[in-house]
Amino acid sequence: MQDIRNIAIIAHVDHGKTTLVDRMIYQARQAREQEKLGELILDNNDLERERGITILAKNVSVIYKGVKINVIDTPGHSDFGGEVERVLNMADGVILLVDAFEGCMPQTRFVLQKAIEMRKKPVLVINKVDKLNCRPDEVQEEVFDLMFSLGATEDQLDFRTIYGSAKQGWMSKDWRKPTTDITSLLDTIIEEIPAPEQEEGTPQMLISSLEYSPYVGRIAVGRIKRGTLKANQPVTLCKRDGTFEKSRIKELMVFDGLGKVKVDEVHSGDICAVVGVEGFEIGDTIADYENPEALPPISVDEPTMSMLFCINDSPFFGREGKFVTSRHLKERLDKELEKNLALRVKDGLTADSFVVFGRGVLHLSVLIETMRREGFELQVGQPKVIDKNINGVRCEPVEHLTIDLPEDKVGAAIELTTRRKGALLHMEHREDRVHLDFDIPSRGIIGLRSNLLTASAGEAVVAHRFKGYEPYKGEIEKRTNGSLVAIETGTSVAYAMDKLQDRGKFIIYPGEEIYAGQVVGEHSRANDLNVNICKTKKLTNVRASGTDEKAMLPPPLQFSLEEMLEYIQEDELVEVTPKSLRIRKKILNTELRAKANSRKKVM
Repeated sequence: MQDIRNIAIIAHVDHGKTTLVDRMIYQARQAREQEKLGELILDNNDLERERGITILAKNVSVIYKGVKINVIDTPGHSDFGGEVERVLNMADGVILLVDAFEGCMPQTRFVLQKAIEMRKKPVLVINKVDKLNCRPDEVQEEVFDLMFSLGATEDQLDFRTIYGSAKQGWMSKDWRKPTTDITSLLDTIIEEIPAPEQEEGTPQMLISSLEYSPYVGRIAVGRIKRGTLKANQPVTLCKRDGTFEKSRIKELMVFDGLGKVKVDEVHSGDICAVVGVEGFEIGDTIADYENPEALPPISVDEPTMSMLFCINDSPFFGREGKFVTSRHLKERLDKELEKNLALRVKDGLTADSFVVFGRGVLHLSVLIETMRREGFELQVGQPKVIDKNINGVRCEPVEHLTIDLPEDKVGAAIELTTRRKGALLHMEHREDRVHLDFDIPSRGIIGLRSNLLTASAGEAVVAHRFKGYEPYKGEIEKRTNGSLVAIETGTSVAYAMDKLQDRGKFIIYPGEEIYAGQVVGEHSRANDLNVNICKTKKLTNVRASGTDEKAMLPPPLQFSLEEMLEYIQEDELVEVTPKSLRIRKKILNTELRAKANSRKKVM
């Protein structure tokens, strides 16, 4: 039997999880020598590389001193909490990674809480000790206090601390004494993290993750809890709803470095991939053929936000995308449900619309961006927070928000946050920056990040995590400015836009194709304004010097997908196509829209 350690790496966003796993692979000489150290091997998804965040949990294994270490890289953002929860089921211990300057952040608390509840043994790694103004000793105390407050056991509180810099490729037991490699971390993992228990008996494996191959279809990934699984073995699939299905294992694979290798059998405690079992979902159990026993299914936090998804019915539909029908949209959402545990989908009011529930704006926007890159065209509505009725009281989700920013920008940040019903809990000076802690309704976070970045000249570092449901906090002021709406389909003209500069700011460039009902800018007042920006200058034969002045237009406001979702009003949609993002009114016709608005006012 091979000696095994199963560990998950947990941390806040950008604290260096993926970089550390990459270093472990290099240390074990698993990676090719010619691989560039600057590029992360694990973040192989385009979206992950662009954003610099991990979205999907990944499995790799390294062999060190004859011990096989299965490493699971987890996402740090709380919107992907569903990913973190299911992969922790496969680990026996966790490496808690904390930035030596930032210390404990909201997501550190979120992922650590999950690990402590599941009784996982932690090893603390304080990363980035090469940073200026780092404070490793203080951060260690912070982590201890946090673990104590989360109700950690004596064994969990007795954790080992390793210091180092994943980027520079060294780890040491004393941060003042840098080494040349990360062997001290690998040694600590072998010493501190318990080996999985070898349970004899009928086989049991909880499916915690899935992969897809175009050749063999869906592959179930999980940890064998008990017994042994063999290739070509008949098994029973225990579904979450209590039903049983007979099946057969075609192939078994274990993780080896960055890839997988076929094996004949896998024993209790190892993490493996199973090919051949059909119709499974995450949370199902692969059990014995004759005497099947199901394991408790994975529980995941409920969604806190919903969004309307519908087909693209704008005048420009079908120009860029391959998948444009409601059937395509439904199939794609159903496929996502299979592996995205924290997602829910319900039918909308019409046959071509769906209400999608997720953990936050980022969680849903990553799904939209992925679909867009696959060639889908769709329209999405304003994100809405899900309220609950608890003991007859209307309650809403509340988040814990932290803001790090320069001292001179604190006043603006506090004002912006308190206007959105945020309550300031704590304020702390760290060198030349100030750390603020708030409790704020989830509604208040929508659109707050972009406002804070503007107010702090891009210096604010904003992070938040779900705290729980609390009584409704009252109305929050929305976007105060109305929209500039096009009344004609055609090409935007610089001449017309120049004449309308005093009416607001544009979000499109001159020369762009637009359609009637599309939002082309932000009005300087609270109401919407219909504008014609396709109007050209009337030409005459008379030319006088000085009458043909040049149109001087400022650069338009440019929004990312998340910013658009946070920006739009209730009667607007974001049109998402493979090459374009547009904001439009739900009702394109100017007259019909005016009638609908007047009816609303009467009601």
